[in-house]
Amino acid sequence: MAVLQSNLLPAVIERMDTRNLDLGLLVTLEALLAERNVTRAARRLNLSQPALSARLARLREAFGDPLLIPAQRGMVLTQRAVELRQPLHEALEGVRRVVADGAPFDPATMRATLVIAATDYQQYALLTRFSVALRTEAPRVRIAWRALDVLALATQLERGEVDLALASSDHAPAAMRQRQLYCEDYTVIARQGHPVVQGYVSLDVFCTLEHVVVSPQGGGFSGPTDAALEAVGRRRTVALSTSGFLIVPEVVSRSDMIALVPRRISDGWSDRVQVLDPPLTIPGFAIASVWHDRTTNHPAQRWLRERLTMLAAEG
Repeated sequence: MAVLQSNLLPAVIERMDTRNLDLGLLVTLEALLAERNVTRAARRLNLSQPALSARLARLREAFGDPLLIPAQRGMVLTQRAVELRQPLHEALEGVRRVVADGAPFDPATMRATLVIAATDYQQYALLTRFSVALRTEAPRVRIAWRALDVLALATQLERGEVDLALASSDHAPAAMRQRQLYCEDYTVIARQGHPVVQGYVSLDVFCTLEHVVVSPQGGGFSGPTDAALEAVGRRRTVALSTSGFLIVPEVVSRSDMIALVPRRISDGWSDRVQVLDPPLTIPGFAIASVWHDRTTNHPAQRWLRERLTMLAAEG
């Protein structure tokens, strides 16, 4: 069983009047220092804004410090608040671990809402099976899928807006925890009955035909394939750029355009499109689960991550 680090709490309560302070207020302070915004902290704690403002007033009185002060953009932490933030978080994490380790845990009865950020490809390749499996194994767990925003992911995980993310290992925020789930490679897809592509695509044909590409942020017309082509002195023709992978096989099946897609997508379309090896080496990628350290020891979150890892290995 984890124990609370006794050297942390004195740093938190130093020079305080603790008579009017309780654990709930410290949790409130943790949220305020993380969010630096009363409205967002209230939403995180499921409190009304007036109720949170009242708690902030009590905290300011107990610490003898304003803690957060208005600035041009939102609020900023006082020096005292900056000094409190990390030891307070570590102390409360210790409390949470003590409580969690002593509580019975049963996936079949646990109630939780899990917010997962992922691309449409990752939702198709793994999250669909994961969500279906949980209906039997953890029926009281609700799952919310949301679009992956790599640039905002670190902030979303830190604030608790996202519990878990699926992302390329190269794109996962460095400060977050991650575990590799699987490696993926690319295949070429072309429609059945294509006038030029019939079971094989040469490099010359590959470069001549029009391509569909995926640009997650929208509007991009190049990617890893173009870098690989440039390395051998070749170029391709890109006719269509889309922000998601799942529409690509549909477009290809209705046209003479071709595309490179992850194998886990092409496998699901193998009865409707030709699935071919690329005519040159295109680097694949690894997909990892990504989470914030604050949920590492939470029993429900830990079980959900482990179950997702098992499904990825089975796939």
